[in-house]
Amino acid sequence: MTAKRILVVEDEKAIRDMIAFGLRRAGYEVSEAQDCRTARASIVDVRPDLLLVDWMLPDMSGLELIRALKKSKDSDEIPSIMLTAKAEEQDKISGLEGGADDYITKPFSPRELLARIQAVLRRAGPGGGEDVVEVPGLKIDDSSHRVSAGEREISLGPTEYRLLHFFMTHPERVFSRGQLLDRVWGGNTYVEERTVDVHIRRLRRALEPYLLDGHVQTVRGAGYRFSTRDA
Repeated sequence: MTAKRILVVEDEKAIRDMIAFGLRRAGYEVSEAQDCRTARASIVDVRPDLLLVDWMLPDMSGLELIRALKKSKDSDEIPSIMLTAKAEEQDKISGLEGGADDYITKPFSPRELLARIQAVLRRAGPGGGEDVVEVPGLKIDDSSHRVSAGEREISLGPTEYRLLHFFMTHPERVFSRGQLLDRVWGGNTYVEERTVDVHIRRLRRALEPYLLDGHVQTVRGAGYRFSTRDA
């Protein structure tokens, strides 16, 4: 099996070297960048399977880098984990809403970092189950990893894709945040339940231009469901 490629974007060399060393020992192929400009050039040369991005970088913030990559068709599906000393809940929400797939605060243990990387890569990988699932106006094709509204393709991040696939294969059922974490995130205990709300908002935002966001419904006090009926 080909080793997964991880790009570490961190301006402090000692931290970057420590992370890269641990990842290489774990069997990953690692490239490094000390700023956003170098990171973007590296991504053009060799597309990574995952980004580890420090929030505070010398030329622009890591959050701005992730947002910029999400706007490009060539890089919008690359999953990312934000590394930062910012530990406030609002900072975490800003990072997740900005496009990061996970958020880890410094200092962190090598074991926790590896667990988070494995969880994000698992979510970004091919799904399972039915290849093509359709509801009126919306289709998800798991074999080609495409979501479409009629003839128009909808761009989703890896977590939003897996969330939509799960919803569409389990329509009209209500799932709590904990159940969604278990079924979509794979029971990763490092992810907080609030993370589900952030990804639900991101999924709705992606579906909204196609007037499909109403399919993802909030059931007050219970959780979320996917439905083609009116809420």
